[in-house]
Amino acid sequence: MRPLADGPYLADGLRLPTNGLDYAILAIYFAVVLGIGFAARASVRTSLDFFLSGRSLPAWVTGLAFVAANLGATEILGMAATGAQYGVAVVHWYWVGAIPAMVFLGLVMMPFYYGSKVRSVPEFLLQRFDKPAHLLSSVLFAFAAVLIAGVNLYALSIVVEALLGWPQWVSIVVAGFFVLAYITVGGLSSAIYNEVLQFFVILAALIPLTVLGLKRVGGWDGLTGSLERSHGPDFLSAWGGTGIGDANPLGANWLTIVLGLGFVLSFGYWTTNFAEVQRALSAKNLSAAKRTPLIAAFPKIFIVFVVMIPGLVAAVLVPRIGTAGSDLTYNDAVPLLMRELLPNGVLGIAVTGLLAAFMAGMAANVSSFNTVVTADIWAKYVVKDRDDSYYLRFGRLVTVLGVLASIGTAFLAASFSNIMGYLQTLFSFFNVPMFVVFIIGMFWKRTSVKSGFWGLIAGTVAAMVNYFVVHKQGLVAIPTDQGANFVSAIVGFVAGAVVMVAVTLFTAPKPEAELAGLVYGTTSEGMEEAPSEGDDAWYRRPALLGWGAVLLAAACYLPYSF
Repeated sequence: MRPLADGPYLADGLRLPTNGLDYAILAIYFAVVLGIGFAARASVRTSLDFFLSGRSLPAWVTGLAFVAANLGATEILGMAATGAQYGVAVVHWYWVGAIPAMVFLGLVMMPFYYGSKVRSVPEFLLQRFDKPAHLLSSVLFAFAAVLIAGVNLYALSIVVEALLGWPQWVSIVVAGFFVLAYITVGGLSSAIYNEVLQFFVILAALIPLTVLGLKRVGGWDGLTGSLERSHGPDFLSAWGGTGIGDANPLGANWLTIVLGLGFVLSFGYWTTNFAEVQRALSAKNLSAAKRTPLIAAFPKIFIVFVVMIPGLVAAVLVPRIGTAGSDLTYNDAVPLLMRELLPNGVLGIAVTGLLAAFMAGMAANVSSFNTVVTADIWAKYVVKDRDDSYYLRFGRLVTVLGVLASIGTAFLAASFSNIMGYLQTLFSFFNVPMFVVFIIGMFWKRTSVKSGFWGLIAGTVAAMVNYFVVHKQGLVAIPTDQGANFVSAIVGFVAGAVVMVAVTLFTAPKPEAELAGLVYGTTSEGMEEAPSEGDDAWYRRPALLGWGAVLLAAACYLPYSF
């Protein structure tokens, strides 16, 4: 088994050996994507159509779009990079860091989101708290959406650069404008239907890469044997070495994994990230909205294998990846394997799958960005009470601005060797503080209207101080940036919660009559909506789907825990 890093390809970078067949597959895919965008244009007549698909989509469509929207740079390059860097510990981002939160979103939070008829996550804060909390959350979310869209765009540019040999800046600009075309034309419907298509294309790309990678290293036994010799047994265990005070590849103990990733970061991302929640809000009724993240949970459980295994294979075949003095970063794991392992034709499918994944992730963030900027900032605080056609036009303009801003932030993402670590840093800064405000306001009637704003401020500032001052300045020794992200998330959550409680004790609560449908234990007419005929079948019951996903995720841990 010859390590790839010993081969001659380093002289010509990561250029992929594509031919006419690969380009033909890619061209067909792009033609279909644009065709879906123009077909969706016919259904866009109002701003609700553009931003939320007129709340008309079935659960299976929104469910696949939900998971595909997340299946962007984070999953493909980011999680493969995390597997190459930290080993089997990558499963935590799925089985404890996603599934419980997705189930909580479907069973507990979607009735509040969908029942209150909000068009965005920040708009819920306007109803529960006040305008300062709403405006601050809108600005923070819009800023975060552009940064995360930039990550997907940067990851997409890596593949375009490898495919065509274009300079990175050209790849970023061209890829950004292609995504702009189909979102601007067809709105959210175009993004969602393309995400359903992209989900299957992504799997068609990752499965051959996983199978051929395993074959190259001698199967699962050959892979684990090589990694145990080179990285130690904890590299192949989910919980090995995670005792408090113990050393492990991830640089985190079981407490920071469970609380930092499994609770704070996970719930903060999945329950308040509008790029995901927006897909559920576009469902045709409350039952379909609740089932959206629950349907998505099942493929999410198993996707880890087709992103983790390529990362582990790269750790064996490219021993210099991510090491000091090497030009190869962990983000290069997947393109390296594609170049070495895939034959033409299959290579074209793989490249198409990667581009599909990155466009799905970017489109999700850009479509949520244009909704928040238009509905939550512009329409409520800048230009009020205009006709619907004005906001539809403005939404398309904001889409252009969002893509241009994402092009700028893509170059920021390029400075990180592991984009997953960069994303987790962003989530600890922006999603966690929003989650603590949501969770306290949703379950504690006494929470005052002023506490939402100050909780957001405190949580965001505390997380940033912990990361940039405590961690980066070495005031407290945290072995890895990922470990620091978990701690920052916990610090941000605790700071936000403490400040919210303190402010609540000295300021007035919202009148209880205004909390109907916004606080647990209250109801509203919209939340009591009966499921459509067929949605009440036993196998579609949200509780069954949700608890089934949790138990399945827990069972998946067993082979990697001993």
